Amino acid sequence: MTFGTRIRQLRRAAGLSQAELARAVAVSQPTVNGWETGKAEPGRKRLPAIADVLGTTPEWLAFGHGPAGTPTPAGQAIAWHERGQDDMSAAATTTIAYQGIPGAFSHIACREAHPELEPLPCETFEDAFTAVEQGRAGLGMIPIENALGGRVADIHHLLPDSGLYIVGEHFQPVQHHLLAPKGATLDGLKTVYSHTQALAQCRHLIQELDLEPVARADTAGAAREVAERGDPTIAAIASRLSGEIYGLMSLRSRIEDRLGNTTRFVIMSRLRQEPDPNAGPAMTSFVFQVRSVPAALYKGLGGFATNGINITKLESYITDASFTVAQFYAEIEGHPSDKRVDRAFDELQYFSTKMKVLGVYPAHPFRSQG
Repeated sequence: MTFGTRIRQLRRAAGLSQAELARAVAVSQPTVNGWETGKAEPGRKRLPAIADVLGTTPEWLAFGHGPAGTPTPAGQAIAWHERGQDDMSAAATTTIAYQGIPGAFSHIACREAHPELEPLPCETFEDAFTAVEQGRAGLGMIPIENALGGRVADIHHLLPDSGLYIVGEHFQPVQHHLLAPKGATLDGLKTVYSHTQALAQCRHLIQELDLEPVARADTAGAAREVAERGDPTIAAIASRLSGEIYGLMSLRSRIEDRLGNTTRFVIMSRLRQEPDPNAGPAMTSFVFQVRSVPAALYKGLGGFATNGINITKLESYITDASFTVAQFYAEIEGHPSDKRVDRAFDELQYFSTKMKVLGVYPAHPFRSQG
């Protein structure tokens, strides 16, 4: 008998719905559904509360060994621990992974959001996710959208299947500098390297100085290349931190055409960490696929309107080669333990074939500035 089968049978025997069990143990209803369908399992620290509500022992709930109340063999307890529910390596408590090289804006976001952690540069987004999944980093700093450039490509495909949870968010101002080797002057510049978005965000300066824009994979990489070349006619558009790291001087700061450019990051972890519902405003991120019936999306989202829940983000993307299955990524203001959010989720789940909560986390103070 699987863990999901045990918890489902005990819940039904106790006369509880998934929503009632979720409220009793302070999680969301989709979380309980994930336990019962085998998509996820609770951390060992949460087992006693679940077992108490269902009238059994944590050992029997976790392992199904003998009748309820029979102690679990030490070997099985060790196996549960080693499955990664609570085991945290030294790296997982001191390191935060990001995509890019030192000097990238993701690097700056890591330093500002978690100055106590050592940033770990990764070549790709997949590598950053993997570093957290494997315990080489405790957290991952992942950009999800930019105020000017929109959503970051591929992230929405990686989030649902990563096995990680969103435990926080960070809003990072993007402030570009014109960086060049020591001795360079504005009049002597001919070419500028940077990421395509950074070049597009600084068109006015490029036109003013009559520079030839050359696209590079990322801003920090462009700064590093300019430093390696040492050519006073070539500059880079990148962060101030990039200039400090690669020994470039800033010829002009805040060169973006529009001030207020900001990138929003989500902070990922192997362990689910839901904030106290009474600690302040919370955000909930989730993905879902609606049933193939007329007005399923309209009806599924109706529960949020009738319960007064604000949907701050709703995006769709295709998940199969036939272009017939759309998955939706959504974010709402509220905590799943709130009865209004719980009722809205119940209604959405009725019209959905799949639903997964990716994380519940404190709303960043940046949201209240608007």
